[in-house]
Amino acid sequence: MVQQAMSSPWLYVALFALALLDGFFPIVPAETSVITAGVFAATGETNLALVIVVAALGAFAGDHISYLIGNKTGRRLRDKKAFVWARNALAERGGLVLVVARYIPGGRTATTLTMGAVRHPLRSFTFFDAIAAISWGVYSGLIGFFGGMAFENDPIKGLLLGLGIALSVTAIVEIVRWVRKRRAIQASPEGLPADTSV
Repeated sequence: MVQQAMSSPWLYVALFALALLDGFFPIVPAETSVITAGVFAATGETNLALVIVVAALGAFAGDHISYLIGNKTGRRLRDKKAFVWARNALAERGGLVLVVARYIPGGRTATTLTMGAVRHPLRSFTFFDAIAAISWGVYSGLIGFFGGMAFENDPIKGLLLGLGIALSVTAIVEIVRWVRKRRAIQASPEGLPADTSV
């Protein structure tokens, strides 16, 4: 049944829709769907290039919808914890945070909403979001594809490998972010260690 779904031309419409919805409704399993389609690309059931393109276009469109929602409802979001985090990160690093946030569950939505709410220039948002969406589509599709190649005769094992790699990368990103945050807390506002006494 899964193989029938993967060989259907409607798969690409579904991938686009899931990636779009994931931009402002983060519980949608867009990444899992793209990885799954990538796994089946290794067996010829799907077209890898098309999987990547429709996933990236859907993510790009969904992020812009999230930006517009933030732009229209910014006042209501200003007290939210995720909004405060994203606003501070945006002030420090500009559009680069948008690219990184695409790989952090929940972070992408908070960031795109915030960029809309603080009225970050749309041209800059579009530029960085294109980088984020394309890199995410390539990353998700290739993880599935190489997982599928490793287990060409058993796509389920390939899917599990692809999901395992994606979760591992997410965990590493979160650990690095946590360590950096801890170091920042321990440093003084001037960037020197908080306790300089010997």
